[in-house]
Amino acid sequence: MSDNKFYVTQEGLRKLEEELEYLKTTKRAEVKERLKIARSYGDLSENSEYEAAKDEQGMVESRILMLENQLRNAVLIRDEDKVSGVVTIGSTVTIREVPDGEEEVYTIVGPAESDPLEGRISNESPIGKSLLGRQKGEKVVVPAPSGEMTFEILKVE
Repeated sequence: MSDNKFYVTQEGLRKLEEELEYLKTTKRAEVKERLKIARSYGDLSENSEYEAAKDEQGMVESRILMLENQLRNAVLIRDEDKVSGVVTIGSTVTIREVPDGEEEVYTIVGPAESDPLEGRISNESPIGKSLLGRQKGEKVVVPAPSGEMTFEILKVE
């Protein structure tokens, strides 16, 4: 696992901790019970229930390791760390594609909390990276698969 910093808000940190606790207690127990039941069916070599439970166990354990790594390397995004008027992780930014796009509002968060449909974009995304360190009134060029896009920063909160 990598030792990258994972930027999270207080709410995001709480959600990661809750998910980890759920996986370690409830979900592990559920999978263990499924394995026990599947084993009782006999021959494991042709037991699809057993294979499915083993696969789920692997996914649960993998997710637990990932969450533990994220929590170990979590950096809390605090409002008092924000620089007024400058886009940082935790900022809410209103942008408009130049020349005539509609206004869009995004909150810059770490990858663990990213949810573009909810207006939360990662600081590692092309738009997020391009906005960091910029201020209201600046134009930023964002690389995209279809070519570069230019946005104007209308507001930074």
